[in-house]
Amino acid sequence: MAYFEHEGCNLHYEEYGHGTPLVLIHGLGSSTRDWEKQIPVLSAHYHLIVVDVRGHGRSDKPRERYSIKGFSADLSALIEHLDLGPVHLVGWSMGGMICFQLAVDEPGRIKSLCIVNSAPEVKVRTPDDCWQWFKRWSLMRLLSLKTIGKALGAKLFPKPEQTELRLEMARRWAKNDKRAYLASFDAIVGWGVQERLSQVACPTLVICADHDYTPVALKEAYVKLLPDARLAVIADSRHATPLDQPERFNQTLLEFLTATDSTTQDH
Repeated sequence: MAYFEHEGCNLHYEEYGHGTPLVLIHGLGSSTRDWEKQIPVLSAHYHLIVVDVRGHGRSDKPRERYSIKGFSADLSALIEHLDLGPVHLVGWSMGGMICFQLAVDEPGRIKSLCIVNSAPEVKVRTPDDCWQWFKRWSLMRLLSLKTIGKALGAKLFPKPEQTELRLEMARRWAKNDKRAYLASFDAIVGWGVQERLSQVACPTLVICADHDYTPVALKEAYVKLLPDARLAVIADSRHATPLDQPERFNQTLLEFLTATDSTTQDH
């Protein structure tokens, strides 16, 4: 367990393995622990760094407004702190948004990008959008994190054989700091860099579950806006693909990273 400080906030990260640096960024209400099925596999091939985003896991939870740009600045500072040079960057859900932000602001820091069940913007445009967000916002404030975790577990892992994943999800969710969780949720709403995607020159893989919260079509649409991107759809998966389809996920990611590394070496 290691920590580094950025703008008065102690951020927790873990390092494994050797080789080209590969950084994994979790989603809202999550932590480094949700990469448990990736760490042993990926660290066999790469210098793997997993991070707890500000307000999450074992990182500090400052009482302030959070922003995707702020999370991205923390990530940039960590890459600088560890003197990593360009990294392979993987972001899941809110982590994907943080990665998109870094990719448009500081493209030189990124060797390749993998976005998992995420989007380059969360804009509230229609009355229905407003109602959906208001519902989520209200429920999050009214319900305990334990209750939210149970509901999420049931939605993400509905199969009878996924009992352990459901229970673990509820346990982990309950450990969140409610104020930091809500501040992170608020950071997502209204954020977006979709109009800047043409600036993301690095090879990009978008991994998307066939039963994610948002349709595959949404990912197909933004993949077209990226100069060097392709989409991989993982069947029989929901929003937590790295946990519900770890073998498929790891294999898809490793094939992409290997291809990217061999192309870079050829140049």
